[in-house]
Amino acid sequence: MKKKPAPQESNDFEDAFIREIDEEIKNEKLKRIWDKYGLFIILFVVLAVFSAVSFESIKAWKDKKNQENSDTFAYALQLQNLGKFDDAQKVLNSLVDNDAGIYADIAQMQIANLFLQQKKTDEAIKVLEKITAQDDFNPQMKDIAVIKLASYKLDNAPAEEIKNMLQPLLVQQNLLANSAKEILAMLAIREKDFSTAKSLYQEISINPKATDTMRTRALNMLNTL
Repeated sequence: MKKKPAPQESNDFEDAFIREIDEEIKNEKLKRIWDKYGLFIILFVVLAVFSAVSFESIKAWKDKKNQENSDTFAYALQLQNLGKFDDAQKVLNSLVDNDAGIYADIAQMQIANLFLQQKKTDEAIKVLEKITAQDDFNPQMKDIAVIKLASYKLDNAPAEEIKNMLQPLLVQQNLLANSAKEILAMLAIREKDFSTAKSLYQEISINPKATDTMRTRALNMLNTL
């Protein structure tokens, strides 16, 4: 008479068989998924690797370009300090012509300063006018250009032109709003509108955002007026 296998041995055999079947089913599912989506998976992996490499390459290129532009601008300043104004302007123009991003905007501002240093006010005004007409110019530097332009036009330009130039800075409560008010106060004095001048100087004198030097100037002008 044959001896029946022990129950434990039978259970082990059944468990092993079931695991083998499960493994076969999993492999078959994976095979079907791979057959259906394998190409897309490969493309996804390739694109992911390519994107990562491209991002790092572009970042490295931008960092290198920014460093080159920074060095170029520093060289222009060195030439300017040595009194080599024509050479400095050529270097600054190269930044503008090469569309060097923020350095192109800084270069244009510096060209205006270069002209002012040489007492070439008319040339500086033309550069500042060009800057203020550019929609894509750095907003903060553009506001500075507006203040500079208004101050250099203060003696001769029509009052309405200067008011229109500075009005956006007042409406936006810009950081340079107090500088704009100071220029408008001087314009009011030029036009003999002392009441408006006093009002503007009063606003500046009590404005906590105005610098101490500016508030002192405003108080001195109020005492004079």
